[in-house]
Amino acid sequence: MGAGLGKFIRTLQLDTRLLGMIGAFLLIALVFNVATGGTFLTPRNIFNLTLQTASVAVMATGMVFIIVTRNIDLSIGSMVGVIGMVMGLVQAFWLPEIVGFGSPVIWIVTVIIGVALGVAIGALQGWMVGYLMIPSFIVTLGGLLIWRGAAWWVTRGTTVSPLDPTFIKLGGASGTIGVTASWILAGVAILATVWFLIHTRRSHLSHGFAVKPLWAEYTLGAILVGAIAGITAVINAYEVPTRVLQRRFQREGLEMPEGYTEAYGFPISVLIVIGIAIAMTIVARKTRFGRYVFAMGGNPDAAELSGINTKMLTVKVFALMGGLAAVAAVIASARLASAGNDLGTLDELRVIAAAVIGGTALAGGVGTIYGALLGAFIMQSLVSGMGMVGVDAPFQNIIVGAVLILAVWVDIVYRRRTGDA
Repeated sequence: MGAGLGKFIRTLQLDTRLLGMIGAFLLIALVFNVATGGTFLTPRNIFNLTLQTASVAVMATGMVFIIVTRNIDLSIGSMVGVIGMVMGLVQAFWLPEIVGFGSPVIWIVTVIIGVALGVAIGALQGWMVGYLMIPSFIVTLGGLLIWRGAAWWVTRGTTVSPLDPTFIKLGGASGTIGVTASWILAGVAILATVWFLIHTRRSHLSHGFAVKPLWAEYTLGAILVGAIAGITAVINAYEVPTRVLQRRFQREGLEMPEGYTEAYGFPISVLIVIGIAIAMTIVARKTRFGRYVFAMGGNPDAAELSGINTKMLTVKVFALMGGLAAVAAVIASARLASAGNDLGTLDELRVIAAAVIGGTALAGGVGTIYGALLGAFIMQSLVSGMGMVGVDAPFQNIIVGAVLILAVWVDIVYRRRTGDA
């Protein structure tokens, strides 16, 4: 039976590491679901897990590029803090004096300023790593301290609120697209998936490459379509509490119809994560920049000798990481509806752990965006599940640290056995 399953997986050309991570998540979910009396796998908790994972997942996609190039960024959590504080000041104090509180331009300008600041900070650190040849560990360790101190200095430790109402929706807690739009989006995703499978098969055939049997193509397509539909159904099953609906109808001076229900649908923050993941995957696989990143990680000396400007490439990779940290700051501060100087604390460790658990090799040259996203979700599921069963915070840290070490060890063993070491 084991040989048959292995042959089935090889025929479908599935990533065994991805299957292993999915299996690990299912095991974690089942254990916590039993321990919590069936509340872990409810639509409400899955919805909350996606919200809690969003900011870390965004940064994990950028950390893949950082680690692939044999670098590290320990400053991203502190960057989230200082960028979040600056964006808080921009939308709560500076812009309202110019355009008035609630103006539709506030959230747009705030996000632009935040992303620009993140890119600038990242590029500065990348310049020090690439051109001054200071090890990234030292540069970003210094950045961790500098930007965390700057986050406090911006407002002398005062939490900034209230934030712009439209900006807050980007966090997902109060910004969702509803059931109908969620199903429409799922339908578009399904059509795009089917088109991609057909296009890829035709492309391989036209170039004389080997392709999977038709039954394997159909099976893979059915699995992907089922996954998209299933995830959408679970998210759409989380209904808005009746008391919340009643308050909304009261504010509008209306009477809520008897038996009326309404579901949230996909949070906006999750859609941001999906969009960034797709964009980063395209960058990694289909662009010259992405090929250069993996070439540099595989062999920096050979990459430089082949004409790749590895110094400027380092600046670009860190600038990209800074921009993604700014997006994470948007999501995190919007979800909390405030900006505090402790925003992003320890996020750097969660992001690095997510990338490593997702299969990004610390030796460089190897990593996937989808692996980092799944790694982030596994990490958050572990932390959330332990919190739900009452595990003390210090013991949670012990378990997370042990899981990280175990993940690296499994990665080393896997690469040795597959010849990728």
